[in-house]
Amino acid sequence: MGKREKFASRLGFILISAGCSIGLGDVWRFPYITGQYGGGIFVLIYLIFIFALGLPIMTMEFAVGRASQKSIATSFKEMQREGQKWHWMGYAGIAGNYILMMFYTSIAGWMLAYFYKFLIGQFNGLNAEQVGQVFDNLIANPVEMTIWLVITTVFCFGVCSLGLQEGVEKITKVMMVLLLAIIVVLAVKSMTLPNAEEGLKFYLLPDFNRMQENGIWETIFAAMSQAFFTLSIGIGSLAIFGSYIGKERSLLGESINIASLDTAISIIAGLIIFPATFSFGVDPGQGPGLVFVTLPNIFNSMSAGRIWGTLFFIFMTFAAYSTVIAVFENIISFGMDLWGWSRKKASVVNTILIIVLSIPCVLGFNVLSGFSPLGEGTNILDLEDFILSYNLLPLGSLIYLLFCVTRYGWGFDKYMEEVNTGEGIKLSPAFKGYLQWVLPIIIVLVLIQGYINFFS
Repeated sequence: MGKREKFASRLGFILISAGCSIGLGDVWRFPYITGQYGGGIFVLIYLIFIFALGLPIMTMEFAVGRASQKSIATSFKEMQREGQKWHWMGYAGIAGNYILMMFYTSIAGWMLAYFYKFLIGQFNGLNAEQVGQVFDNLIANPVEMTIWLVITTVFCFGVCSLGLQEGVEKITKVMMVLLLAIIVVLAVKSMTLPNAEEGLKFYLLPDFNRMQENGIWETIFAAMSQAFFTLSIGIGSLAIFGSYIGKERSLLGESINIASLDTAISIIAGLIIFPATFSFGVDPGQGPGLVFVTLPNIFNSMSAGRIWGTLFFIFMTFAAYSTVIAVFENIISFGMDLWGWSRKKASVVNTILIIVLSIPCVLGFNVLSGFSPLGEGTNILDLEDFILSYNLLPLGSLIYLLFCVTRYGWGFDKYMEEVNTGEGIKLSPAFKGYLQWVLPIIIVLVLIQGYINFFS
């Protein structure tokens, strides 16, 4: 094994780690649940949880990565004491990264497909029903979906195969800068649409009635779980980047930068979506329908809509690809850390593996659409997402937490020392009680309530 690669710049580390967190959840899930749970009041609760829940666990992933200089595949093994079983978490982490890519590559492929469709003008002159039909046709066609999936997988592993600095860092930096530029342009455009202020009010003004309709605890839980999932913590997808940074900066300060960037993108996404939906009298409805049916209709009815649609979907593609590249970097490092593979070999083997593993998700929408693993109306993507979001992410976060703050693991003092090494904001030892007792209970609540919500 050669020496561990390092990022060329601090900006590279921050943008790539943020890119890993900035994904489709920011763009379609955040605005939708914000609208549902009372606008501004939900945003406020969400921000509190990002910093109370998400941040500490992010620092733990980075700390374990930086201290071990390894990916999740081997980091616990390096750091545990004789006879301990923490390294089992490595297997769960590896599984989590693969399961995430088994469905995320398909969705990233949809984004690319829509970018292409807008670019060539496929939506020109279609009515609302026909626009909806475009998405139905896409997911009904396993061959077309597989083509977009393969392009996505080959491109993103291709980036990783070029190396950390030359591939991952260079290309992600460009994508993230363009992403930030495009999202600001789209938000300004959206806020200047007729009737946009109604959407902004709905989005940003606290509405206690809507909050009470859903119940206070429901609202708090929704904010808690969104904060949890948006940062993609718990499967070591951030720990890898901890292993690529030096000791110059404290980990709390860097985690704050990353969480702030992720949150800013979520909030700006709402500034695109709400003014546009209110301007065109559309319900800022749920899930994929919003992105693939509602927004294309809105772009269609705007002047120069083809340009705005193309811009929006290249932004969505960048948001998806930044996550895919970050997780692929993890997956490549498993082969390198466990078996000493070269970067090129790990890239080629995993390109084939991920394409094969992603096929069930593709077929779940068409050939295997009769298979409803979690009850009526569910498909294979829902099953994969359930295993990851409701199980591996919260459990993984709990294990990172217990490993870092209890004497049975790495231990609180060693964790504190690693987090506070370098310049920047320091974590106070005063948080010890919170981290050891309060936070584990909150995570267990997220886990249990997630199950209750899912199965009720």
